Amino acid sequence: MSEVVTVLGVKVGVFSSQVALERVKGFLAKGGSHRLFFVNAHTLNLAYEDPEYRDVLNSAELVLNDGIGVEIAARLFGVSFPENLVGTDFIPKLCALARDLNLSLYLLGSRPGVAELAAAKLQISFPGINVVGTHHGYFSKEEEDEVVRAIQEASPDVLLVGFGNPFQEKWIALHQRLLRIPLSVGVGAFIDFMAGRVRRAPWWARRARMEWVFRLVVEPRRLWRRYILGNPKFLWRVLRARLFTAIGWREDDRWA
Repeated sequence: MSEVVTVLGVKVGVFSSQVALERVKGFLAKGGSHRLFFVNAHTLNLAYEDPEYRDVLNSAELVLNDGIGVEIAARLFGVSFPENLVGTDFIPKLCALARDLNLSLYLLGSRPGVAELAAAKLQISFPGINVVGTHHGYFSKEEEDEVVRAIQEASPDVLLVGFGNPFQEKWIALHQRLLRIPLSVGVGAFIDFMAGRVRRAPWWARRARMEWVFRLVVEPRRLWRRYILGNPKFLWRVLRARLFTAIGWREDDRWA
């Protein structure tokens, strides 16, 4: 089975959570700076419309599938993911790995005070985990250098960045060389979820791969465009790409 499937020009890893964690361990043992991103239908819609963002995603060492939309797209190309690696489920596994390997974490994102609360709850959930710093995501361009210096001084092994897409991935790519952090991860709303500021969908909705419906009901004003307009757009784009592949046409040479 292929280790990668390309969906709307983005290369997505075809891994179980266990294999993905082993990949992360390999990156950390190898040295250098590495990136881990998650993609869902919304992320891939953004990448479809933004070549720079698509390049940022494809430059990451590991890109994982998050959600039913990516799974449907992969199946249309004859690929099945072993698991649905939703970030809010996978990141706790990564935190457990960090604790077990004595790796330090830094949380960057959300509103003032939320990252600190998330860090405190991580320390309860994973006794012994080493969170060396936090900072909110509502800083100005003028304050950015100060934030970067704070992260450099904390010198974490793992940086969790929760700005939302595409900002978190672009920010990580822009600052990776300067920060020299072994692993930087785009975590979306994980910091808010961990802090209890945003509710997770009930287990039955997650099991049915309908967490997006729950989020739409809870936050309709913020998310209606993403799901009501974005999901059909994503499906159409994937179907068109599949048709072009079937008849031997290339929709966009940039995806070669």
